[in-house]
Amino acid sequence: MNPFLLLGIAIIFEVFGSSMLKATQGFKKLLPSIGVIVGYGIAFYALSLTLQTLPLGTAYAIWAGLGTALTALVGIFIYKEGINSKKVCGLILIIGGVIMLNLANGGVH
Repeated sequence: MNPFLLLGIAIIFEVFGSSMLKATQGFKKLLPSIGVIVGYGIAFYALSLTLQTLPLGTAYAIWAGLGTALTALVGIFIYKEGINSKKVCGLILIIGGVIMLNLANGGVH
């Protein structure tokens, strides 16, 4: 399977698991708690498969950076968390950091 497809799956499930954390209310709600466990389980499994092909630095930079940025967007749009210029700047810096790390690793192959 294409390692970037696997990485995309890992990112989607990491964002899902992270987003469910808020809904667990401290792991007091069963279904969101199961969502966290399943989301992170699939995310780490897909990431581990990705690492069979992609370099660790590249895969982890993309996974962590895009996961963080997308989770912040879920907070803004789903959980109605506020947005301001500092948050936008932070998201731009995260995405820029992912791009720079990929360039430092010779780009995406």
